[in-house]
Amino acid sequence: MLLNVSYTDKQVTKKIDEEVGKPFPLRERWNMGGIGSPRLFITETSVEIRNLLILDNNRDQCNVELRPKGIIVRFRSLLETFALVIPFYKLTLYKGDIGIYSIYRDHYFIKVKADTKAIQKFFIKIQNFKADNAPTSIEDL
Repeated sequence: MLLNVSYTDKQVTKKIDEEVGKPFPLRERWNMGGIGSPRLFITETSVEIRNLLILDNNRDQCNVELRPKGIIVRFRSLLETFALVIPFYKLTLYKGDIGIYSIYRDHYFIKVKADTKAIQKFFIKIQNFKADNAPTSIEDL
């Protein structure tokens, strides 16, 4: 779900909270060592996101926020802020080429450069959190 989150709108906030949960409380954020990613530089995107990013001449960058039931990838274009809301059950992460991570949800995708240890640690944190909070599968019973 790709949304414009530039302005405070209760209905958009409600949609996001239903999809990926409310933000973590401050104490839990502290215990987790933070829930936000460092600045991520975008290398490639799906057509819908690319059409938004080419509207300005700024460097394409985004950040990822961890939520209880998913993640939110935020990026800016012109003076607007957009959010790609991805619940864990639709999230697919790939580590492709050296230092490139791909974030997929249905037909949307964003490929980001992961050239520092902090970025790589954050993606490992996402994968571990997704695995810990996944529903129990039939094979585990």
